[in-house]
Amino acid sequence: MGARLDYQNTEIGGKVVKNLFAASRAIASSTLPHSTAHLVEIRASQINGCAFCVDMHTKDAAHQGETSTRLNLIAVWREATVFTEAERAALELAEQGTRIADTAGGVPDDVWANAAKHFDEEQLAAIVSLVALINTWNRLSIITQRPAGDYVPGQYN
Repeated sequence: MGARLDYQNTEIGGKVVKNLFAASRAIASSTLPHSTAHLVEIRASQINGCAFCVDMHTKDAAHQGETSTRLNLIAVWREATVFTEAERAALELAEQGTRIADTAGGVPDDVWANAAKHFDEEQLAAIVSLVALINTWNRLSIITQRPAGDYVPGQYN
């Protein structure tokens, strides 16, 4: 099974992907812990049903030392005891930002306030940017039906 479209090998798709990778590098250079960034990427991708991105980000996280226990519990993070309070705040912000159309008014103030207790403004900017970016990547992969399973950690670095 292949993708509907080799998006990044089109003229416009190539330009867009180049800029999305630049945005990814900017976020990665922030002080947001990489482990937290992986959790955000995986959770948003789970919510959106993006198999390609779940495959990629779980493999990259595992390659960088994330445990299988934590990876297996991301979808049920509220009931799991393996995440820090800061990670929980980031996961909640990621969920609310991904499901932004599900509630009037967007991300609730209490969710933002909780995240702000754990992250400085630069880190908050990184989380917000990451949520927006991973949702973009999810949509590109889902619309083009990019298949999952063959990703190799670091493939796009």
